[in-house]
Amino acid sequence: MKKLLLFLFAITFFQAKAQEDAWLFLKDKPSAATYLETPLLMLSQRALDRRNKLNIEVTQIDVPIEKTYLETLKSINGITVLGTSKWLNAVHVQGTQVDIETAKQNLNFIESIEFANKSLNQSAKKGKKIKPNHQNKFNNSMTDFTYGSTKNQIEMLKGDFLHGINLTAKNQIIAVIDAGFPNVNTLQAFQRLRDNNKILGGYDFVERSTNFYSGHNHGTNVLSTIGGYIENEFVGSAPDASFYLFRTENASVEVPLEETLWVEAAERADSLGVDVINTSLGYSTFDNPDYSYNYNDMDGKTTFISRGAEIAANRGILVVNSAGNSGNDSWKYITAPADASSVITVGSVDKDGNISSFSSFGPSSDGRIKPEILAQGTASAIINHIDNSVSSVSGTSFSAPIMAGLIACLNDTGNIIFKTSNKKHRAKQLNNRIQKLKQSIIESADRYTNPTDQHGFGIPNFETAYNSFLVSLSTESNTLDNLEISPNPVLNTLKININNLNVDEMSVDVFTTLGSKVLTFKNKLNLDVSGLQSGVYLLKINNGSFFKLLKFIKE
Repeated sequence: MKKLLLFLFAITFFQAKAQEDAWLFLKDKPSAATYLETPLLMLSQRALDRRNKLNIEVTQIDVPIEKTYLETLKSINGITVLGTSKWLNAVHVQGTQVDIETAKQNLNFIESIEFANKSLNQSAKKGKKIKPNHQNKFNNSMTDFTYGSTKNQIEMLKGDFLHGINLTAKNQIIAVIDAGFPNVNTLQAFQRLRDNNKILGGYDFVERSTNFYSGHNHGTNVLSTIGGYIENEFVGSAPDASFYLFRTENASVEVPLEETLWVEAAERADSLGVDVINTSLGYSTFDNPDYSYNYNDMDGKTTFISRGAEIAANRGILVVNSAGNSGNDSWKYITAPADASSVITVGSVDKDGNISSFSSFGPSSDGRIKPEILAQGTASAIINHIDNSVSSVSGTSFSAPIMAGLIACLNDTGNIIFKTSNKKHRAKQLNNRIQKLKQSIIESADRYTNPTDQHGFGIPNFETAYNSFLVSLSTESNTLDNLEISPNPVLNTLKININNLNVDEMSVDVFTTLGSKVLTFKNKLNLDVSGLQSGVYLLKINNGSFFKLLKFIKE
């Protein structure tokens, strides 16, 4: 009996001293009014411009965590503050269960505690956990095969069509959130980015360092599929985009802090006005199995990172995430944050469009189709981080950024500013633009009418998506529904055909696909376009209250 009592005491003592990760969710933001009155204190002008363009309000979610609360938590003995999230109004701490719970009892600004160890939470979801298998998680994809071109992985998606009409993401900023970016500052494949000041900055959240050219080479390889360039040999999917590079993943471990760091990076990206986030990371298992998730947690609402990713998407950012490489494993499903509803989750196919066996399965645990779309992730062409050679790798880590780059290119189409006196209708249109872009991509995919758990909706066609997106940008209006233009293609004179239209109130603007206005007509139905160069143009017809957008081709 004495030995048993000693054994039970040892267990109790160990549990009392065990260091636990937890998120403390705070009750309020007392300084919110000051920040909301001066939004430039928390968001850049570009971020505010993007919000205005998409009709997304700056709200209390954007307000930083109360400094006095944070300082108080930092001063408590036995508790270490590891990270924060203003979006979720949460502080990531480490300490014993007793110390963390005592802090809540003593501090009235703490709303609730969420332990990474799910057994300590009353609301923990039950389900089978999978043994961690993250060791060397980025080292299995490299091969010795030298792949001299990105031709297949771009043309499979009809990305060459976007590039051919000069949609190369010139006006887009992409944040790559990954495990590190060594040698991006020296490799010749990124010289074009450096020479054109396209690397806008970054941060190493793991080391809390401004030296983001560090860590694991996974991020360097991922970046190369989007922005790498070697003349006549290698072109990324968004060759003219600008980039922020954020390291949040520590490749040697798998810990809950990485979720918090990812959300911190997404918040930083939002504050800088980023348009697209690519992340080739996923979380389900951790070094401490008590922290691991089960499939029931993959509902887009449970994990800390997925909640943050959902907010990022709701802030107007196109968030693209790899589906994961667990298709052949005991855990075959997508991981967080790929399960988030508004995240675009990308699986993998080979060069011929056949599904990669390793590509993770959906659906999300609440039954939503995941992944949504596919790109080449078997034998994808990337830049080797050591010697600048073109190499071949496999994984959804690479299908996702290939896709993210082309999504950024398509998003450039939306930089055309549509002005109309009907402000309510305009706000509705702009607010729906991101959703329309996503939908145009999904509906262009080859399995849209017959999705599967591993294919999702299939391989998208960005030429089809582009045409659909243009049509969707036109407002719905009874007065302009029957408007048509002819001939199309046109050589000299483009005619507007519509009944009962008051010409005296009509204005017509002609834009390039990048949004540059090249012609304006007032009160005319016959438009002289003979001076335009051959190519694709957008025609915006405005009758004072509504507008309609049409595409035409100049021969």
